Formats: sequence, C-alpha cells, structure tokens
Amino acid sequence: MGNNNIPVIAIDGPSASGKGTVARRVSESLGFHYLDSGTLYRLVALVASRTGVDLADEEALANITEHLDVTFEGTEIRLGSEDVTDIVRSETCGNGASRVAAHSQVRKALLGRQRAFRRNPGLVADGRDMCSVVFPDATLKIFLVANTETRAQRRYKQLMGKGVDVKIATILQDIRERDARDSGRSVAPLKQDADSSSIDTTLLNITEVVNQILRQYAEICTKNV
Repeated sequence: MGNNNIPVIAIDGPSASGKGTVARRVSESLGFHYLDSGTLYRLVALVASRTGVDLADEEALANITEHLDVTFEGTEIRLGSEDVTDIVRSETCGNGASRVAAHSQVRKALLGRQRAFRRNPGLVADGRDMCSVVFPDATLKIFLVANTETRAQRRYKQLMGKGVDVKIATILQDIRERDARDSGRSVAPLKQDADSSSIDTTLLNITEVVNQILRQYAEICTKNV
C-alpha cells in the first residue's frame, strides 16, 4: 500500500479548541498513530529560548528545526534524553510556538517530519494546517471551534490543575493574541479548509466530539467499501 493510501484524520482549529485531547482519543479508538504537530513548534521555541535564539531569527530557527532531536514515547515527549512533556505544555512555549510557526523556513523544515507520521494502519493529526497544507488528501478533515471565553476557561482549568497560578484575564488575552497571529500570518494561516467539517465544541464534552468524528469516519469507510 502506498503512503498516500494510508488513512488520515486531520483535525485543525484554534488554541484550546480541544484538538489535542480529541485527536488522541480518536487515535486510541481506531488504533491509529497520533501526531500533535503543535508540539514540534513548541519544541523549537523551547530550544530557541534555551540557546538564546531570537524568535524573529528565521534562519536560526530553521536550523534548530532541522536538528531537533525529539522522540515521542506514548504520552511522553523527549528532547534528547530529557523528558520535556510538562515544559512544552507551558503558556510560554505555546506563545513561542505561535511566533515560530509564522516562519516559512521553519514550516518547510517540519513538513517532511510531520508527513513521516503517516504509517499503517492510519494517522490522526492535529494542528493549525493539517487539513490545508500537511495532509491535503486526508480521508476526513475536521475543524474544531469554540468561543474565546470557553477556550480560556478550559486552559485556565488545565493550568490550575497542574498547579500553575494564572489569571483568567491573562489567558483570555493570550488566546486572543495567538488567534490573531495564527490567522493573520502570511504562511499557512489558521483557517477552515473548504473540505473540512466544522464542529463547535463550546457546548459539547470530549466524548461527544470524539463520537461525532468517529461517526463521520465510519460513514466515509462505509461509502468506500
């Protein structure tokens, strides 16, 4: 079977729309591989901060990207031999990732690495441009949305649950700024692909969203039999 025949469920959407949790649940339900593309950008931002590289220095960031020593082991993320799972989930890395992702050289350097996750029996990938750029031939394309206040509350609960002392107003401002950067960048801006099915998660729980996606995928599989 050629690589392009391996099924892909691509899930895009803005920050805190539930992409990561939903995508992981869908991949577990189907026994598919999982790609959290945002983590790759977070890792580039982390390495840049540790090595003193300016997040506006596109060439230096692309160099970091090309030599990124990262492995994914279940839910664990390792940079070299270091477990950075919790570190890359910080708001600092998230905001840095949004700035890093605006650089075309960085996105180009990561494209091949992202597509390499497409292996049998299938892949569920989440990010900002999985549907439009990385996997334009995806079997199913989903775009998750939720209102800004709901997304801020979700992020707030997530961070407080980890013992991070944050203010809801700060998170709300960060999300608004990140939305503006992600939607306004010239390279692969955050937007719903024409072939994507939109799901508003504002009033839905994780299980309801996951079940909607699984139903849509099952319908596609049935039609293709």
